[in-house]
Amino acid sequence: MNQTRPTLSVVIPVYNEQATILNLLERVLAQPEVDEVVLVDDFSTDGTRDVLRALDDRGGKIKTLFHPLNRGKGAALRTGFAAATQAFVLIQDADLEYDPADYPQLLAPIWQGLADAVFGSRFLGGPHRVLYFWHYLANRFLTLLSNCFTGLNLTDMEVCYKVFRREDLARMTLICDRFGIEPELTAKVARLRVRVYEVPVAYHGRTYDEGKKIGWRDGVAAIYWILRFGILRR
Repeated sequence: MNQTRPTLSVVIPVYNEQATILNLLERVLAQPEVDEVVLVDDFSTDGTRDVLRALDDRGGKIKTLFHPLNRGKGAALRTGFAAATQAFVLIQDADLEYDPADYPQLLAPIWQGLADAVFGSRFLGGPHRVLYFWHYLANRFLTLLSNCFTGLNLTDMEVCYKVFRREDLARMTLICDRFGIEPELTAKVARLRVRVYEVPVAYHGRTYDEGKKIGWRDGVAAIYWILRFGILRR
């Protein structure tokens, strides 16, 4: 293990990603910055669990955990955070919408001693697949609403790629089970008053036919959670 830099755990919540999980895992493991991978299967029903059970743990570098029922992305992340052992924790979705080749730029502010947490952003100039205008508009609105309460000036609160100190995650009491985990993590890292950086990342979004899971109900729920955490903070 490289001791010249802070060590990194990658936490991957997984639900019905049989078609992508092995490809994604190889891309993650190909990144020299990665010291540990924690996969949390949220009760997949498409054969993903069988794929994960058959994995070689790469000498203990891979941890695979299984939920006994479907609980949501937030619950899977809490399970993964609890199992992570390295100094920093990076969140990676199990589909191929986000590219692990972006890890160096996500981690650069941390390695340089400039940041305690780093958010990616799909809106700062990185390449992205052109898809849904209304999703883009909703993301910008939710980010603006979140910023109003947190005092941060993020451009992409809902982004998957977020990196935190493991010790800071331990200071957060996380409760959201589904996609509300994104505004919750943002609100609670802002409350810690740590140094937050934002860097551009690539985004290769999927259509619903290709397996995209988030929908309009999750957007409504995000508003609820932003207001809840924002009002509690005030």
